[in-house]
Amino acid sequence: MRTNARRGLVAALVAAATAALTFLGTIPAQAALPTPVSAATARSYLASLTVTTEHSRTGYSRDLFPHWITISGACDTRETVLKRDGSGVVTDSSCAATSGSWYSPYDGATWYAASDVDIDHLIPLAEAWDSGAYNWTTSKRQQLANDLTRPQLLAVTDNVNQSKGDQDPGTWWPSRTTYKCTYARAWVQVKYYYGLSVDSAEKSSLSSVLNGC
Repeated sequence: MRTNARRGLVAALVAAATAALTFLGTIPAQAALPTPVSAATARSYLASLTVTTEHSRTGYSRDLFPHWITISGACDTRETVLKRDGSGVVTDSSCAATSGSWYSPYDGATWYAASDVDIDHLIPLAEAWDSGAYNWTTSKRQQLANDLTRPQLLAVTDNVNQSKGDQDPGTWWPSRTTYKCTYARAWVQVKYYYGLSVDSAEKSSLSSVLNGC
């Protein structure tokens, strides 16, 4: 009886530990982005966005979108997102991440060095410029470039972010098909909040994904 009881206790402890590890393993994916609006709301938002050709890129510079500003203490926007999106993140006195792990929802990769992770502007800054930010104030551009409230900033694999570049959903989507719905909902929410336009190919691609969410 005692042996059976001990075995039962061990089994219960193993099950609890496994459940805890499984739960912890999902944290990076869950914590990676402020939850976007529902698909139904995104479809409604998308229907209200202005559809027009993109503005000329002439005059654009990333410097017109001040980014990685100080958020708290020594922590800037990048470091804040790294801590938010990572698991077990340890930082030094200057707020630089010295260890931790980061799950990239775009491609499903997990990284253990902050140098392997970029902070993606979901709406790329150049895309924002083309969609209306060319006539914004610097203050509003800075808000978009550092927005921690809307689903605009996300820690992802660096070369995936670089391959995305300044593309919109008319030409680029995350390779993980299960993340496309989240991406579309977030994209539309941010564009709607900031009053940015969409082009026809972008809207068509977003509609296709959102209709399947």
